[in-house]
Amino acid sequence: MSLAQSDTPRTRWTPAEIFSRFGLWIIFALLMIVTSRLSDSFLTFSNLSNVARQISINALLAFGMTAVILTGGIDLSVGALVALAGVSSVMLDKLGLPFPVTFLGTLLIGGLVGSFNGLIAAYGRIAPFIVTLAAMTILRGVTLTLTNGSPLTGLSDPFTALANTDFLGLSVPVWVTLLALVATWFLLRRTAWGRGVYALGSSESATSFAGLPVNRLKVTVYAFSGLMAGLAALLLTSRLNSAQPTAGEGFELDAIAAVVVGGTRLAGGRGGVIGTLLGALIIGVLNNAMNLLNVNPFFQMIVKGVVILGALLLERVLNGRRS
Repeated sequence: MSLAQSDTPRTRWTPAEIFSRFGLWIIFALLMIVTSRLSDSFLTFSNLSNVARQISINALLAFGMTAVILTGGIDLSVGALVALAGVSSVMLDKLGLPFPVTFLGTLLIGGLVGSFNGLIAAYGRIAPFIVTLAAMTILRGVTLTLTNGSPLTGLSDPFTALANTDFLGLSVPVWVTLLALVATWFLLRRTAWGRGVYALGSSESATSFAGLPVNRLKVTVYAFSGLMAGLAALLLTSRLNSAQPTAGEGFELDAIAAVVVGGTRLAGGRGGVIGTLLGALIIGVLNNAMNLLNVNPFFQMIVKGVVILGALLLERVLNGRRS
């Protein structure tokens, strides 16, 4: 054995190290195996396609939430923004505008609301939790005022077709989610903006000393989260063929759960969008499994809460092991 070979450190693949690196994949695989054994309907193409379509809304919101949480922030307004953006999209559609204009207009509304949240949090120096909690209440009130509490119907044909069309065997929402996944991964991992997001979550003071625009970064991550909420609203409205003023209730918690289960640290600076997709898949498959097994809906809420707590405890243990 040469000296160079003897000096090369070897990777120790202990069970703890394996679970640290591939724990989410192992949990997802076990969940798929156990559910397929308990229900004959689970592994059918129609059921898996339905699961993928249902996961798409939560995944889009969770992608935006990932960027926010990586900076050490939180966005509680995305569920209410889904409702407002959905109502706004139908209003734009009813003006007789071409559908691409309605599509871009809805994204713009989502991005502007998110930017406003970021501006208040960054330049007003108010905790994101408080800012987005207040925004959630305001947005829900605006939506109910605009609609008087009634759903809006009568979408144009292109709008209805958006989420109810298949392409190469997969529904359009699944393709949109995959494209958003690639775009979010590229932004976070291959751009200066993404490096700034991770740096901000690791240490705001060090990021400021390094000359990075801290406040501008905060505004852009909330704008990105709002943009994803606008996209999710378009797909949800199209799928329901109507805009519901109460839509999106609890969506913010599902998005945060997907991010946390996916391994992104709540304090920021560590994690990624691939883990978030896995988190959304685990939650989606878990929901589907409990529905197929006729588990009481109230008990399902308990199970989801236990899963989130378990993910947080696991993250704490693995972080302690790494440090």
